[in-house]
Amino acid sequence: MLIVGPFDCAIISRLHAGGRQLMSHDPKESFSTEGRWGFHLASPGHALFSATLIALGVYGLASGHLAGIWQPVPGILPGREFLVYLCALLALGTGLGLLCRSTAASASRLLFAYLLLWFMFFKAPGIFLSPMSAGAYESGGETAVIVSGAWILYAGFSTKWDHRYLGFATGKSGICLARGFYSLALIAFGISHFAYLKLTASLVPGWLPGPFAWAYFTGSMYIAAGLGILTRVYARLAATLSALQMGLFTVLVWVPMVMAGSAQAFQWSELTISWTLTVSALIVADSYRGRPWLAIGKASAQAGTL
Repeated sequence: MLIVGPFDCAIISRLHAGGRQLMSHDPKESFSTEGRWGFHLASPGHALFSATLIALGVYGLASGHLAGIWQPVPGILPGREFLVYLCALLALGTGLGLLCRSTAASASRLLFAYLLLWFMFFKAPGIFLSPMSAGAYESGGETAVIVSGAWILYAGFSTKWDHRYLGFATGKSGICLARGFYSLALIAFGISHFAYLKLTASLVPGWLPGPFAWAYFTGSMYIAAGLGILTRVYARLAATLSALQMGLFTVLVWVPMVMAGSAQAFQWSELTISWTLTVSALIVADSYRGRPWLAIGKASAQAGTL
């Protein structure tokens, strides 16, 4: 069970008519723009996340296959084909909806609920059935990172209805819980690096010396970042560096494999997952904007302006 108290509470970037201002986020406030039409972006992570969802939706509809972020789903599952198109339509629809002022709240609510249910039905069972398997936690952690990004957007775009009926998941408390969920995913990634050390080392680019040292280093960094966010020790730095590490892994490992022309479905799937994790992590990092990089505890709650 997640405990809200120790987590770093939210400061959310908001867009105002007179400019962009970062302020402490009250549980009853949001950067929701319900009822107004037009293009709307709350952060760079928001923009990239929306674009990624749109791309995943188009891919699913065009190919008739589940994108990597939805895998694995048993082939014998009844209605699997329906699920393929449902996931594609949801990704496309919510991706577009997140970009529009009048639909951002509804889109973020639907996406967060769908991803959370996906985690509960397709990832959590693997953890409970194989509690000693690092792979099960890593797979669950991948979905948890995406859930966290969607959750932060939902918490920020939430409306009065959401605050009334789902208050714990919105505003300040929602951001805190999302960050806590994200931190646990990072710890799972770090443990997985150590559990599958040889596999991790084999993915280190050949031009980098000491592949095992890099495997130890990246695994340790994931665990340190997760603990930093969880305990509010250098939380902004931890969130930003974790997103950077995911991005570097995407660029240095999976992009070269795909560009080499010999990539198989597995490499394409891993590239998709790694990129989606990166943009989701950016949303988490964006939620700390304006806070001191080396703040500890309550000091990290200071507001600033962009």
